[in-house]
Amino acid sequence: MAFVFLLIPIVYTIVFSFNDARRTNILWRGFTFDNWLNVCDAQTVCQAFGNSILIGVVATVLATTLGTMIAIALVRYRFRFRNTTTLLIFLPMTTPEVVLGAGLAAQFLQVGVPKGLGTIIIAHTLFCLSFVVVTVRARVASIDPALEEAGRDLYGNPRQVFWRITFPMLLPGIVAAALLSFALSFDDFIITNFNRGAEVTFPSFVYTAAARGIPPEANVIASGVFFLAIALVLIAQLSAAARRRKLAATT
Repeated sequence: MAFVFLLIPIVYTIVFSFNDARRTNILWRGFTFDNWLNVCDAQTVCQAFGNSILIGVVATVLATTLGTMIAIALVRYRFRFRNTTTLLIFLPMTTPEVVLGAGLAAQFLQVGVPKGLGTIIIAHTLFCLSFVVVTVRARVASIDPALEEAGRDLYGNPRQVFWRITFPMLLPGIVAAALLSFALSFDDFIITNFNRGAEVTFPSFVYTAAARGIPPEANVIASGVFFLAIALVLIAQLSAAARRRKLAATT
């Protein structure tokens, strides 16, 4: 029953992406492929989707870069106010999004920064930063420092040790943090709504359009994102299984 309850909205979204809708997309009027073939006929949908992709990518790059450096510093170095820094980093995770969004909007207004894509990117970067630190920090803590010491014993300078030993071992955690950040950024509505100004993202477009029935083009994009996510998971699982079989064959 839980799976059925979770899958009903997804099935509804996919089915109504093929609906021959007219003014609204609430009632089923017939099957058609036109929505998939002409998805950008409703220009606002593709523009909103493009904004969400742009914001998600930039915010993910910034949050992942800063979060990785902070995670390494919190695990590997001892400095004053280290515990306080850890508390402040984790604080946004426990803060309701409406409080964080309203606080950032008030700061932008006080400083005189016009709202737009830039303010959304800054807000999403700050929001995702804590999740990146938590994810990468766990990976850093699991790495044996003796491996890096061995690299230094083999006359590797700090840069070589980091890029050839530390970074490859951190990469799974960094990738996981980046994927989580992008998902949080792409999906966010509350913080975005406080800081977007006149810009429209995909979640805000869906929220505005929900009163009169979400356009089938939006259902097409949502279905495409869902199918892409499933494909990536399947590829990752198949690749991992192939590596395990190869490793088992060699041993």
